[in-house]
Amino acid sequence: MDDSNDHRYVSRRSLLRASAGVVTITAVGTGQASAEEPVSHSWFDSRCPDATLEPSMGHCVDSGMAGCADDHPATVELRAAVQETLEEQYSDAGALVEAGFKPYFDTLDRDADGWSHWINPEYVGDDAVLDPERPESVLVDNETWRSIGVMFIATRDGESIEPPAVYGDDTEDLCSPWHYHAGLPGRFAWWYYRQAYERDFEDGDVTLPCRTPCMMHVWTVDHPEGVYAHDGPPREYRDQEPADDPGFETGAKPGTDTLDWDALPSDLVPEQRPDELAALTPGL
Repeated sequence: MDDSNDHRYVSRRSLLRASAGVVTITAVGTGQASAEEPVSHSWFDSRCPDATLEPSMGHCVDSGMAGCADDHPATVELRAAVQETLEEQYSDAGALVEAGFKPYFDTLDRDADGWSHWINPEYVGDDAVLDPERPESVLVDNETWRSIGVMFIATRDGESIEPPAVYGDDTEDLCSPWHYHAGLPGRFAWWYYRQAYERDFEDGDVTLPCRTPCMMHVWTVDHPEGVYAHDGPPREYRDQEPADDPGFETGAKPGTDTLDWDALPSDLVPEQRPDELAALTPGL
């Protein structure tokens, strides 16, 4: 894992070369991958029978949401701890940049609805799991530039692991609201993160994963679908005051300009942005 904050981003040529093995897509009419026609290093092959063109997800633990409740003491405690971490350390995009988080805009997810993920490679690569003080990803509102929750990622030393339950140990009271992404947008975004920030291509690993690691949201703003909801809260639930200051050199302004790649200074943007790679992919 490369947990340094020296912005040693992958070059345009290197990432294009790394992507050469995966930018050939087999467009299936139903959006479902065919397990009968394997194509090595393609977006869809026999390794990935659950893969879809559109965003899709699955539960990492069967009936894992059965016991989840926003007013359960464990949920209340976890959400409060996450909120304290965000308020004291990672309140906005500027604080995230300073702490080594990397922009992870979901380029292919056209329904992202104005919020984004920022990932910390150090936290993805450590051995802590479900630690409110070390969230692998922070969720940010792109209008106010304010943090609105976190996304825990079930990894240890950078490798996917079975996710721990928030509480409970049987099917009736178990709360383990972890999900994975099998749709192309989520798989592509995770692949891009691994190539651009972890430099997997240097070890010859350029294969698109069949699914992402297990992930779990904890929203600190109110959400009509609950603390662990998979989708982001509607716009009206993210009505916060914009960040006072961008926190980095930019001509953009929180509350006036959208937080995206164009709002970031050049030393925070990989030379090959994900939308540029996506443009090379037929059918997208």
